[in-house]
Amino acid sequence: MDYEEQLDKVLDETPDVEATDERFELPDTDVRQEGRVTVFENFRAVCDRLDRDPDHVLKYLQRELGTSGHIDESGRARLAGSFGSERLDRAIDAYFDAYVRCSECGLPDTRLDRENGVEVLRCAACGARTATGE
Repeated sequence: MDYEEQLDKVLDETPDVEATDERFELPDTDVRQEGRVTVFENFRAVCDRLDRDPDHVLKYLQRELGTSGHIDESGRARLAGSFGSERLDRAIDAYFDAYVRCSECGLPDTRLDRENGVEVLRCAACGARTATGE
């Protein structure tokens, strides 16, 4: 059996892997206004679903929205300014694309690591490693 025949045989026996994130759903953001502050009520639940450190997510949101904020004792994010659910949903989706979804296989089975001072997104599904640019 030559190389091409062996390769065809292996490919035929290998199950297809769907590279979609359909099994991964983020909760919609639950926000409310308190004066000049936007309170992201389910911030902790979103971070838990993303499996990311809330401080990392908050830092990204602050950069993306051009604002300041903090996490209160209840685990809610409090952001200076007025931001609607749609705007926060877009920012969380952008975070997901940049820091959760594997750029190679598209699956969310990743974790953030540091290698030689560089933040790297490591995929447990396909083994890819991608620098995040942070």
